[in-house]
Amino acid sequence: MEINKNYEPQKIEKKWYKHWIIKGYFTPKIDKDKKPFTVLIPPPNVTNILHMGHVLNNTLQDVMIRYKRMTGIPALWLPGVDHAGIATQNMVEKELAKEGKTRHENVSGNGRKKKAV
Repeated sequence: MEINKNYEPQKIEKKWYKHWIIKGYFTPKIDKDKKPFTVLIPPPNVTNILHMGHVLNNTLQDVMIRYKRMTGIPALWLPGVDHAGIATQNMVEKELAKEGKTRHENVSGNGRKKKAV
């Protein structure tokens, strides 16, 4: 058997993803007699700068969810919680500044700017 020098995910992951869907591996099992374990996944980094800390964080979350599931604890890895509000706000304010706007401005229903209360 020859092992490719480079990993080609399109050749491998399609088969396994389908298998995981069929087996229900992404569906949390509800057991009212057991306390669930949940990890909230932050959304993609708004600064578009990823580092090894992001990789470590996601890896640890993945390991914990898999471990809990393997030990029979209902577990859910839920995406979409913002942990980086300051970085997000900074990026949004920079984009607004490019348009000559600030976060302190509001737009009324008729399209005219008004000061926020």
